[in-house]
Amino acid sequence: MADVLLSALMSSMMRNLNARALQEFGVAWGLSTELEKLESTLSTIQAVLQDAEEKQWKSEAIRNWLRKLKDGAYDADDVLDEFATEALRRKVERERCKKPSK
Repeated sequence: MADVLLSALMSSMMRNLNARALQEFGVAWGLSTELEKLESTLSTIQAVLQDAEEKQWKSEAIRNWLRKLKDGAYDADDVLDEFATEALRRKVERERCKKPSK
């Protein structure tokens, strides 16, 4: 079950990285290259994860590694959520400032 949750979590992180507000925030703050690197790293982790999920039933070491990866993935997802939320908040604030007062 941990493997299914971990796969879903990794997919969630990829969606966060591809969110338009986050991409715009990355461009504005000069983080585009870092976001691209992070996306590439997450893609690689997903590929390794798929292989590990298939092998976990044969190896206690792989099961243990997947548990640790899941803990780290939750932390990373929290950071990406906060980053995406802040990017969206700033975008809304910027758009609100552009609107003429009534």
